[in-house]
Amino acid sequence: MKQGSSLQTGVVVLVLSVPLAATAQTAEHLSLHDAEQRAGQNHPQVRAADYNARAADQAIREARSGYLPYVSASLTGTEAETGSRIAAGGLNNPIILDRFAYGASFAQMVTDFGRTRALVQTADLRSDAQRQILSTRRADVLLQVNRAYFNSLRAQAVEKVAEETVTARQLVVDQVTAQAASGLKSGLDVSFAQVNLSQAQILLVQARNDLDAAFLSLSAAMGSSEPKTYDLVDEPLPPEPSNDGTTLVAEALRDRPDVAAQRLSHQAATKFADAQSSLWLPTVSVVGAFGAAPYRQIGLNSHYSALGVNLSLPVTTGGFIAARRAQATLSASSEEQRLHDLENTVSRDVRTASLDVQAAYRRLDLARQLQAHATDALDLAQTRYDNGLGSIVELTQAQLNKTQADIEAATARYDCQLRSAVLKYQTGDLK
Repeated sequence: MKQGSSLQTGVVVLVLSVPLAATAQTAEHLSLHDAEQRAGQNHPQVRAADYNARAADQAIREARSGYLPYVSASLTGTEAETGSRIAAGGLNNPIILDRFAYGASFAQMVTDFGRTRALVQTADLRSDAQRQILSTRRADVLLQVNRAYFNSLRAQAVEKVAEETVTARQLVVDQVTAQAASGLKSGLDVSFAQVNLSQAQILLVQARNDLDAAFLSLSAAMGSSEPKTYDLVDEPLPPEPSNDGTTLVAEALRDRPDVAAQRLSHQAATKFADAQSSLWLPTVSVVGAFGAAPYRQIGLNSHYSALGVNLSLPVTTGGFIAARRAQATLSASSEEQRLHDLENTVSRDVRTASLDVQAAYRRLDLARQLQAHATDALDLAQTRYDNGLGSIVELTQAQLNKTQADIEAATARYDCQLRSAVLKYQTGDLK
């Protein structure tokens, strides 16, 4: 029996020491702030949103180009059959003149009675909305990082509990085995202690697997696909937040970037509807052309130039303009309803997150009390068993209760931090 116990002890020591040695060699020191910085710089969602925001900036330049002149250069050469005229097709000048000429033409809009201004304002509002969407994506990624980080800390704490449990139960196995060899304990006690040790070893294997999975999630949250092992810096427990739901909802509606983005989208849709309504108004432009004709038919000048004013006013478009105006107005109304729906959703989510935080702190207090009671009960059960007053069943049950209480305390602590991070996200404070 002593030889089997020594072999089992050696196996347990080997199981504990090899992964720890590997972790010590490859673990990367990481704090929550560092993880958030990496995610903000490297995560594909953030970078994609940044590209979209920069693309939206170019739409402003496109809209503003309507204020600037349009200039084009031309190079034309023709040779016509003698006496030929274009006789078929639309209304046109039928004369074709032999020539080779080059020149330029330009057009400058004088006024379109506010349509271009409305289009520029629309593009500007949409660009601002994209900037807010970028902030939203960043906040989403930061929430993923916080969730993965605190889950990893919880997994580390559970692994530590499992290691301590294996060590403590191995000590009991060695003690009971020695006492059984001296006739002070029965073989049943040895069997119970070994079962208890095996359960702890299973817990340790699962805890290490959960920790590896948590590290994978943390790497992915930071925008990396490479599996790594981290030496995480523990974060202090934040103070319990206010439970004033009305104030928290007001902060969220004021600070959340997704609400700001939807509000800007509604304003942009309204401005675009104004621009579509302006399609009925006239457009006044100055147009001109100039150039030279080195090779030309007799009777033509070697240079040419012309300047004119053009007024364009739609009379009937077969319902095209009316349909575009109605479509833009309805889209603006749709964006307004989306804003109202988002505000209702934010109000619900903020209040729910606040309730979750309050419950998490109450759970933490109870978990700490449970841990203290379980520690006292284990000490008493160990003393009773050592003095021959308690059974191995009583001791193993106390050990099980202590392990469960330690895991519950670790889980409750990091759940408080995670719930607090979710509340910060819901109120727009996670940036």
